[in-house]
Amino acid sequence: MSQHNYTEQDSRHHDLELKSTGELLEAINAEDQVVAKAIQKILPEIEKLVDAIVLRMRDGGRLFYIGAGTSGRLGILDASECPPTFGVSPDKVIGIIAGGDQAIRNAVENAEDDQTQALKDLEKHDINTKDIVIGIAASGRTPYVLAGIKACKDRKILTGGITCNPESPLDLAAQHSLVAVVGPEFVTGSSRMKAGTAQKMILNMISTSVMIKLGHVKGNKMVDMQLSNDKLVDRGARMIMQATKMDYETSQKMLKKYGSVRGVLDHIDLC
Repeated sequence: MSQHNYTEQDSRHHDLELKSTGELLEAINAEDQVVAKAIQKILPEIEKLVDAIVLRMRDGGRLFYIGAGTSGRLGILDASECPPTFGVSPDKVIGIIAGGDQAIRNAVENAEDDQTQALKDLEKHDINTKDIVIGIAASGRTPYVLAGIKACKDRKILTGGITCNPESPLDLAAQHSLVAVVGPEFVTGSSRMKAGTAQKMILNMISTSVMIKLGHVKGNKMVDMQLSNDKLVDRGARMIMQATKMDYETSQKMLKKYGSVRGVLDHIDLC
């Protein structure tokens, strides 16, 4: 085993089944605190990737995440939250998981070992050189992800990688490699824990920063969010109240008329 395969190293905690619930929770919490510090160390690398994504998306490019298992699910989660949060089309940020949609809920046997399927999955979206593909793999060794990233590089498509193992194949293959070294997991090899948390945090940083840079946030408000339920309509109305001093009822009526907080604010600016 590579000396850099931190995600498979033996846990620093032993005899877990003998610990009290409080002891387990304190130990997990202590390990989780390592994650943010690990990410802090790679902020310059995240910045470079975000800026590269913004340039391509301004030119009509799309952002793709590819992964297997937990990593794939986290990519799909981040991608699926961009349309309701920022009002972008579902085809702007796309999450792809090894094994297809059925793998979101259930493990698909051998899906992560398929070295040809990632490119096929990407080609369904007519991927091109304006796009960006980020491979997500805690170990940095997942064949599905690694083969997909290499195929994209061969086609002059910008690639990124999110992993927790330095000098892993994904780290070496991706043009923009983000390596959050979080160390061994609380339960040995359970990379859904610290590694998964690191991946989720990095994905949040990437998509949120990109969407802000693309103009989907005004001040600190989600002015382009989809008004898909009563809670979001209420939030939107309160944003308008804060920005314009309108009363709640008028804000809600304006919101429903113009379809978004931005629509209302733009109308007011024009008046």
